[in-house]
Order: sequence, then C-alpha cells, then structure tokens
Amino acid sequence: MDYMKKSHQIANSYYNLGLEKAGIRDLTGAAICLKESVHFNKYHTDARNLLGLVYYEIGEVADALVQWVISMNLQPEKNRAAYYLHEIQGKPGRLEVESHNIKKYNQALIHAQNGSDDLAVLQLTKVVEVNPRFVKAHLVLALLYMSHEDYTKAGKSLYKVLQIDKNHPKAVWYMSIVKANTGKAEIERRKLKNAFSHRQMQDDDIILPPTYKENSGWQTVINLIVGLLMGGAAIFFLVLPAHTRALNQTHNQEILHYSEQLNQKNLEIDDLNGEKAALEEERDEAKSSLQAIVDSNGGELSQYQQVIRVLQAYKEDDFETAVKLYAELNPSVIVDAKTKEIIEGIRGEMEAEGYQVLADLGTKAAQEGNTTEALDYYQKSLAIKADNPQVIFDMAMIYKGKEDTDTANELFGQVIMNYEGTELAEKAKEERGY
Repeated sequence: MDYMKKSHQIANSYYNLGLEKAGIRDLTGAAICLKESVHFNKYHTDARNLLGLVYYEIGEVADALVQWVISMNLQPEKNRAAYYLHEIQGKPGRLEVESHNIKKYNQALIHAQNGSDDLAVLQLTKVVEVNPRFVKAHLVLALLYMSHEDYTKAGKSLYKVLQIDKNHPKAVWYMSIVKANTGKAEIERRKLKNAFSHRQMQDDDIILPPTYKENSGWQTVINLIVGLLMGGAAIFFLVLPAHTRALNQTHNQEILHYSEQLNQKNLEIDDLNGEKAALEEERDEAKSSLQAIVDSNGGELSQYQQVIRVLQAYKEDDFETAVKLYAELNPSVIVDAKTKEIIEGIRGEMEAEGYQVLADLGTKAAQEGNTTEALDYYQKSLAIKADNPQVIFDMAMIYKGKEDTDTANELFGQVIMNYEGTELAEKAKEERGY
C-alpha cells in the first residue's frame, strides 16, 4: 500500500469519526478529528466543509468562511461550500456584523484585563445577543460571573455552552466548580446516598414491652412525684449536657466547613489567574486572526474572495472586469499553494494585455475630466507593468494640469532619463521647459 492511499484511508477514518461526534454534538471532539482528516488529505472537501459547519455552530464564523473558501478553490464544481458561502454573502451586512461582533469581544477581553469587569460583562452580553452560539464569549462571561461569585448566572452561561457543545472540556470543568459552590453537587451526592441506604437500629434504641399495673391513689401520687423528680434530674444531668455537646459539635462542623470553603476559594483564585493569562493569550491570537482573516481591506479572506471574483469574470468573458479586480488583488497574503498557482497563471496574461486595459481606462477618464480616477487607473497599470513611458507621461500631464509642478517634473524626468532618444522624452523636455 503506497503512502498516498494510506493517508487517504486515515483521513476518511478521521472524517467518519468526526461525523459521528458532530452527530452527538461533541463539537470539540469533532473539530479535532476533522482537523486531522484535512491534515492527512487537504483535498478532502467533505471533511473541510464539515469543519466549517462545526466552526459556524460554535460562533467562529471567520474560521468557517476560511474553510469553505479553501474548499471552493480545491473543488469549484458540485461543492456544498458554495451554498454555505451564498447563504452568508446573500445576507446584506452579515460579514460586517460578525466583524463588529469580534471587535466587541476583543474589547471585552481588554476591559477584563484592565479590571473593568462591569464593562466586559456589558460588552459580552451584547456579543452573545448578536451571536448566541459564540462559545468563547459565553465562557469568558461565565468566568467573570464566577470571579464575582455570581454562580447562578455563570451556570446559565455554561448551560448554554453545553447545549451547543455537550463535551466542551472547559465548560464541564467550570460547571463542576459552579455546582460545588451552589450546593448542587452536595445535593446530588446526598440524593444518591439516600437512594441506596437505610437506617439501622442504634445501640441506644430501646424496645419497651407493653405493661399495665393497677395502682392505688396514694401510690399514683407518689409515683407522679418520683417521676417528676427523676424527669427533672434526667433533663439536668443527661439532656442539657447532650444538647450542649450537639451545639458545640455543630459549631465545630460549621467552622470546618467555612475553612474548607476558604481553601477552595483560594484554589479557584489561583485557577482564575491562570485562566486570565490564557485568555490574554487567546485575545492576542484572536486579534491577529481577525486582522489577518476578516479584515475587509486586504485580509486573507477578502483576497480569496477577490480571486474567486476574478475567475468568475474570466468565466463570463468579461476581461475588463477581471483586470479591474486583479488590480485590487494583494497576492502576498495568500498562503494556499493551489490558489498561488491560479494567481501565477493569471499574472502572465495581465502583464501581456491587462496593463494596457487599465491604461486605456485611465486615458478615457482623463478625457472625461475625471483626473482622480484616471490617476488611479494609471497607477494600477504601472503596478502590473512599470515599463510604460506613455502612462508615466500622461500622469505627468495630469499633475501639470493640477499645478502640482514638483510631481509633474519628477515624472517628466523619469521619461527623459529612462527613455532617452524617444519621441516621448523630447516631449517631456518641452513640457519641463528644456
């Protein structure tokens, strides 16, 4: 068996296991299995699509979109990811809402770090209102409630997490702490103990046989007096000391219980300090992830979408639109090897013909008096092919018309120095007044 076939078998096994775990809402376990599946076979689009659905279910919309976009690049036809992307992109402003929600979440982490817990709770409450399935936000909210000993609200947040991902390890751990501090753990333990136990007869239990003796009047009075005296003595010598001992024992038990609670609180404070450090690290990762993936001004996600738009324009034989979209592309943030190959294939045609399309659009805009748009097209044309003296000369003429003499002379100088002996160089000398 060759390594490729074996890798595909392992990937399929992990996918089936992830599918099973997702079916019983063990989303954390499903995500781990599906990551292993795409690790062994990156072209396993079913596993990648399911991983995107898992991310989407726990509120990680950006990570879900990344998986679906990569899946579309690997399998453009008959891919379920196209439906998922259409559902999200078809809702106006959906990506903007999610991006704004992530920024609120990051701001809440900063508030929590700086000790502004009330502001952090307020921000996180708004975050989970917009995205009720954002597991990370629910967990941080629960931690903040626990730090202020509001275990009831913490339990509600953790309950929502466990409804989404029933085996989430952090949520299960936090819930055990909440139950211990609300008394629910002790109640559950007592119920279990009482269900399998019964009371046994104690050593001081006495079974009195039924007796009856008829007495005379004087004997009855004497017996009453003696009984009262013995009863008083029993109360004084037996009942009162026993009651005092019981009170002392109860008091000692209460002191012991409070001491245990104090020790538990100290342990929880140490754990929360560790969690705080972990949250700070997660915050930094979330900030960098958001900057690299969700940023609509050139982030990784937007660039993958831009590539798809360029390919769609090619498919529709709209070369002018393809050139305009390519000019906005920033290939440096693309990390997928397959997508890089696609971009390299497009680059050659752009350097051969695309630059001239942009130059012609710039000339058309200049003739219509829209100099700002013209300069933008010229600059994009030069970004594809810098060796174009006509575009440089036309830009210089526009700046000269704007009375920006310094910029115009600099551009005329480039034509004169780099293209000496040409007709454009002579014209540039005339424009500069040589």
